[in-house]
Amino acid sequence: MAGLKQGSPTPTNITLHGASKVLQISFSDGAEFRIPFELMRVYSPSAEVQGHGPGQEVLQTGKRAVSIVQLESVGHYAVQPTFSDGHESGIFSWTYLYHLGSEQDKLWADYETRLQAAGMGRDDPMPQNASHSCSTH
Repeated sequence: MAGLKQGSPTPTNITLHGASKVLQISFSDGAEFRIPFELMRVYSPSAEVQGHGPGQEVLQTGKRAVSIVQLESVGHYAVQPTFSDGHESGIFSWTYLYHLGSEQDKLWADYETRLQAAGMGRDDPMPQNASHSCSTH
């Protein structure tokens, strides 16, 4: 995953809202977003979700109630959340969080389209064969 691009906005404030399940993030260019935890989880930049190449994405379901139980800084360019379902391998760069915030409507529509194409709903449990672990052999 790419880090910060020269001149990219950087966060000035990050707040987790547990009750409403959103990450509120303000950026140096004045933009402010409220990113639902569910959106972050289904679009996690991890290999577990994105796969190891185009067409290997794993459709995430049953994530509406997911929470963020811990948020760790990664250098000066990202955060790594631990979600209540145990997912913790996604590193969210400032650029990626800005993308999630600014493109929410499109991302939700794309997600709904992928769910419909798979004959699934947001609240369906994850299929047992959909989760895989990445080995580093």
